[in-house]
Order: sequence, then structure tokens, then C-alpha cells
Amino acid sequence: MALSSTLYRFKLSVSDVDRGFYDTLDLRVAMHPSETEVFMLTRVIAYALNYEDGLEFTSGLQTPDEPAIRKLGEHGNIAKWIDIGNPAAKRLHKASKASDVVCVYTYKDPENLKREAAGENIHHADQIQVFAIEQKFLESLGSFLKRDNTWNLIHNEGELIIGSGDESFTSTLARHSLLSSN
Repeated sequence: MALSSTLYRFKLSVSDVDRGFYDTLDLRVAMHPSETEVFMLTRVIAYALNYEDGLEFTSGLQTPDEPAIRKLGEHGNIAKWIDIGNPAAKRLHKASKASDVVCVYTYKDPENLKREAAGENIHHADQIQVFAIEQKFLESLGSFLKRDNTWNLIHNEGELIIGSGDESFTSTLARHSLLSSN
């Protein structure tokens, strides 16, 4: 018998000072049995930091040709492609050819992603945005995770704070260039 997904609810009060976005998002997120809490939390954070009308989670874990999060354009094309983890160079090339904007949110060492991309033919590699979230931060946040979560998320000058009540967790959201070695 196949394992089923676990459904989590997130009521996120988002204050993204860096992009001037302030709103409350009410999300229901299915965590696939093969997905880790760290991966799922990275998806939730990436969604909140990129939220705009039309942004949606996909069944990317079950459909490898889709991003984890996307926004469709006017004509059904993918306007924004958001991947999680360390996608292969071939996948980044495909994403960049298929979408106007490509972002990667990784909880792994971004240097590994950059090393793998080095020397590979990746369409518009200089325009792919890579953001690193500290894995330790996500693991701490995971220990606080419940099936129903009401959290505050603050993003200001590269600092990320997530909390609820008296508990809060802080991390940097480091931006990297796919093409640089540092």
C-alpha cells in the first residue's frame, strides 16, 4: 500500500520588507512521503518570498518535468519557475529556456550547485537566481512544526525571521550567482 501525503496548514503573516510585500497567506501544503520536512519548509518559504497572484505549488515531486512552484503566464507558458534543493545543470538549462524567471532555493551548500553548473551549457545562467537558507535554521523550524501552523515571517535585508508566540528562528537568506565561485 502506498503512503499518502501529509497535509499541513500554514497561516503566514508575511512582512517582506525587501520587496514591499505585506499580507497574510493561508496555505495548505501536502508533504509527499518521499519529501523531508526541510524540503517542504523550503518550499513554503520560497512560496511566501515570491508570492504574487497566480503563484502555485505543483506536483513537482511526482512530475519531474515541473518546478516545485510556478506562475503561469498569459498564454499558459511558465512565467516563473522556482526549484528547491540542488537541481542538475540540465534541469536548470531546461527551466531557463521554458521560463522568464528561474529561482532556486537551496538548503544545501550552494557551492555544490555552482560547481555542478560550472562549464555546463545553461541557458541564461547569469539570470538564474540562487538563494541559500541555512539547513540548521530549517531543522530548528521543523522541530516547531505542527499540522496547523500560525507563523510570522519577516524578510529584511537578507535576514529571515520566522516565529510564533515566544518562539522565533533567525537565518540569513544568502543570494548567490550561479556563475561565480564565491
